[in-house]
Amino acid sequence: MFSKNNLSVLLVVIIFIIGFFLVTENNNFTKTIEIKNLNYIRIAEKTLKVELALTPEAQERGLSGRKELKEDESMLFVFDHADKYAFWMKDMNFPIDIIWISDDFKVVYIKKDAKPESYPESFAPSNDSKYVLEVFSSFSEKNNLKEGDMVEFLSS
Repeated sequence: MFSKNNLSVLLVVIIFIIGFFLVTENNNFTKTIEIKNLNYIRIAEKTLKVELALTPEAQERGLSGRKELKEDESMLFVFDHADKYAFWMKDMNFPIDIIWISDDFKVVYIKKDAKPESYPESFAPSNDSKYVLEVFSSFSEKNNLKEGDMVEFLSS
């Protein structure tokens, strides 16, 4: 039925597949831990303090109702999977730039200067993203941020 040679090849393939899945799962676990320990984000050669919006409640609330967002501050929305997430300016008191980031940490779309009075209009990218970053209005313009730029998550 199977020769020793065929069994050896089959065994090597099985070990390789198991090893691949273990490494992949370990990397996903590490990324999850890194997100929870995230304190800063580096984008357009600027380092910003980051506040995380991890739960559906925090994501729905976002920056709504706040008086300001300083130039060195940001809010990062972290989703379970990549999709075309839409954002609006409900209950916002100041304009912001909204930056959609793919699961490989590339900027996929930028909505510059989203104004509170634009509500109920919503903004969404044409490409999937896993992260959405809100920064002060004009950040993208001042720092020449463009689609395709890389973003780095920093734990300290």
